[in-house]
Amino acid sequence: MVSESWERAKGGLTRFFGRRASGQAAEDELRSAGAEMSRARAAGDAGAQADIQARLRQRLEDIFQEDPAAAEELAELLSDLAPDASRTFVTLVSGGVNHGPAFQGSHIHGGITFNVQSAPTAELGRPDQVPAVTVPFSNRTAELACLDEALGTTAGGNGSVGVGVLDGLPGVGKTTMAWRWADISRERFPDGQLYVDFAALRDQPAAVTSPGADVSEALAMCLRSLPGSGEGIPSSLAERTNLFRSRSANLRILLVLDDVNQPAQVRALIPKGAGSAVLVTSRGRLGELAMNGARLISVKPLDAHGGLELLKDRCGAGAVEAEAEAAKRLVALCDGLPVALQIVAARLLADDSLTMTELVAELDDEAVRLAGMALEGEEFSVSAVLGPSYRLLAPDAARLYRLLGWLPTGTFDAGVAAVAADVDTRSAKRLLGVLAKASLVDLMGDGRYRMHDLVRLHARERAAEEEPESEHAALTERVGTHYLVLTAFADRAVRADRLRVAGLSALLQDADNPFAVADGPSPLEWMDTERPAILAVLRTAVGHRLHTLAWPLAEAFTALFLHRRYLGAWKESLELGVEAAAAAAAAASTAQEIELATAAEARLRSLLSRPLLDLGEHDRAGAELERAAALAEAAGDLVVRASALEFLGRYRDLHEPSRSVETYQLSLELNERAGETRGAAIAAFFLGCAQDARGDHLEAMATLRRARQKFTAREEPDRRMAARASAAIGVVHDHLGETEEAIGELREAIRVLGEEVGATHYEAEAREHLADVAERAGGHEELVRENLRRAVEIHETTGNLRAERLRGRLADLDH
Repeated sequence: MVSESWERAKGGLTRFFGRRASGQAAEDELRSAGAEMSRARAAGDAGAQADIQARLRQRLEDIFQEDPAAAEELAELLSDLAPDASRTFVTLVSGGVNHGPAFQGSHIHGGITFNVQSAPTAELGRPDQVPAVTVPFSNRTAELACLDEALGTTAGGNGSVGVGVLDGLPGVGKTTMAWRWADISRERFPDGQLYVDFAALRDQPAAVTSPGADVSEALAMCLRSLPGSGEGIPSSLAERTNLFRSRSANLRILLVLDDVNQPAQVRALIPKGAGSAVLVTSRGRLGELAMNGARLISVKPLDAHGGLELLKDRCGAGAVEAEAEAAKRLVALCDGLPVALQIVAARLLADDSLTMTELVAELDDEAVRLAGMALEGEEFSVSAVLGPSYRLLAPDAARLYRLLGWLPTGTFDAGVAAVAADVDTRSAKRLLGVLAKASLVDLMGDGRYRMHDLVRLHARERAAEEEPESEHAALTERVGTHYLVLTAFADRAVRADRLRVAGLSALLQDADNPFAVADGPSPLEWMDTERPAILAVLRTAVGHRLHTLAWPLAEAFTALFLHRRYLGAWKESLELGVEAAAAAAAAASTAQEIELATAAEARLRSLLSRPLLDLGEHDRAGAELERAAALAEAAGDLVVRASALEFLGRYRDLHEPSRSVETYQLSLELNERAGETRGAAIAAFFLGCAQDARGDHLEAMATLRRARQKFTAREEPDRRMAARASAAIGVVHDHLGETEEAIGELREAIRVLGEEVGATHYEAEAREHLADVAERAGGHEELVRENLRRAVEIHETTGNLRAERLRGRLADLDH
């Protein structure tokens, strides 16, 4: 009852045992007996097995007593059920030996004896069962070396048995690697190689109802392949385990166990022969086997180079080199997963008209990427590869898996997972442990988790099929609010008195602030680490029209970019914030809501001018500032108007320097009228810089010193802005011909900006000024090079176009 033949023969056997009856009773009796027998064998309960056999034997006796011709009918049915039964023979009643499932009829009186023995077998040769690798094999040098170390030396004869376990997510290439190692290690195992595919055994119905049935059948397979198989195979798991140890004791063999999911499947199959080895593949990490001395080797997706090598193996080096950029993008879209790369390669080889560039264009769309990674519909696809791991999950872990697919980012911590699933953090950590053991998420070194891109798409596919339609938006709002709270706390930890339009006091008052505790994370480092996730949350929130969540998040997020100029990310986040604020104003139902959203749009457009100017988009920056000024005036917010004027002054520094001083003076006046002391100090700082640029050096020096004093005298001293004022004072000293004073101020500013507050963009500006001063003074060539090199490094990291100009200066110095 464990083979497909059962389904074909079931009707006939049911009628035979029911003697022409077609009801369900006989079928239920047979199924129940089969399940009982499987459990008894797995438990090694010989008495229970004997009872079941006796009960069925009595049924057959009764049938034959009633109808002796039934023997021929049963023989035909058994031939259909077990066509390979010629390996045994049955002696029934009296008479000769009948090979195959033959039964003697005639009239029967008294008892019937069933005597089942093993058929004579030919001498077995050396088993060589591990499948061949049929495609070119590249990469995995490090992993194969680990297997050599773990199993190769052992197999050389040091007296022990080696166990190696390859684990990793589905489709990462564990099985192919195991086959490859078996092939190149063939001579190390003179008595042969055995192979058991546990996935196939799990597909048999008995494996579902009978714990240990797959192990028992695996042992039977191995015993039939070893010398002595003609002596018969016992029925109990315990007896088979002992017999396997005995028969393997004097052999040196390799046993490859594929797709194992329980440590017990390995322990029972460890041979006893010195120098033998067991090589296991598993989707989950079988950590318990370390107690048996197993070497655990995690197989990761391929890096960019390895992925390109696999494509070259399949498609040819010429094809890859002809579309080099498209090939790199294909590897990235497959996220290094070998099965995905093999599928896209097969698509390219099967369709001569399909180019890598065209395939990249198709797969770039996440909505159809998994569908594009399939051959002939669903027969061979990434989804089909991932499906079994998902189906083995318990319901709560499967639900978390699905919901993680809807996260805007593939990297997250346990807190985010808890919010996504709307469970407590402790439960989330437990379920993440289950997913990590199944290789569906990876625990990273910083305590966060990562879900492979294609696994995330599969989880998203399952969520779309199995979760309520409203759950995606609800999850996005929960996760977005979570990130808004943390980002707002981080923003305030960096600078509590910075200008903000969003009033988040009610949202934050009952939340735990991780940045307020003594051993809490650095707010800037946290925002930097979570930068891709926060940006992804912003995109998703705007996509779900969560506008009143998105624009406050964009406003709080800008605290990172004021210190670390990731210009592309800053620009996108502010564009999303502007879009959300404008939509919030359009959807507002009260005058107060309209004014708030309008002020927010003005503030975000003002901020947007900063990355635009650094990226060279000056015309657009000017247009954003004009719109910001108009919106600020419409909102009636004096402080936002003053801030918009300050940003407009910076634009005029570049394009209308004659008007910049008056612009900063107006900003200073508005800030003072509003009682915004920090805003007034910032306006004074820029006013001093504009005065210096106009040639009023002494007036500029006085203005800048007043500004610096205001920054340092605040209840929470603003060291970043004070250091920027020091750098500007150094520039004024240079303009006044006071070189040593200029170098001293600039060096101190660089130290504070770089080492104390991490404002690397402003550190780079100060280093440029110091290089200018040192170059004009002469005799400081190394100081000039040192500062220019560091400024180039900073600008390259943030995508600032100034890096190219500074590289030219360095090249000129070398000539």
